[in-house]
Amino acid sequence: MSQLTHFNESGRARMVDVTDKPATARVAVAQGKVWMLPETLEKIQEGRIAKGDVLAVAQVAGVMGAKRTPDVIPMCHPLLLSGVDVNFSEDAQPDASGRCSISIEATVKTTGNTGVEMEAMTAVSVAALTIYDMCKAVDKGMEFGEIFLVSKSGGKSGLYQRDAVVSGG
Repeated sequence: MSQLTHFNESGRARMVDVTDKPATARVAVAQGKVWMLPETLEKIQEGRIAKGDVLAVAQVAGVMGAKRTPDVIPMCHPLLLSGVDVNFSEDAQPDASGRCSISIEATVKTTGNTGVEMEAMTAVSVAALTIYDMCKAVDKGMEFGEIFLVSKSGGKSGLYQRDAVVSGG
């Protein structure tokens, strides 16, 4: 039997039937990073971006992104999320390429019969896109990436914890 569960017997895409899976508490944590010029981070920190409070808007956008995941990822189940938290940490020390960064972490929770990994990664992605959108007038060269699942718990596969990874910019 194939490990790919999103295909039916005819080889066509399908949403996996989770009817018989037990409901368990599920938590997923994802991270990502946005790189920018030091001047851009300084403007964010000082509230000098014309569109407003960048991190406050990105935080709300991340929550909304988690809630709308099944609208943009075709095989995701609509879930009743019980919690979404998006946090940021700033690194004002320029890296080897001369750029600073903002790290994004999203934690998503539910009690259900399927996990919230995609919701956590979508929250991070939408927050990163929002930071870019709000700051692109001053720094079109921003980049974002290193979006990954940090951990997940619940369900048949239990606990997953990503090993520490050394990242570059």
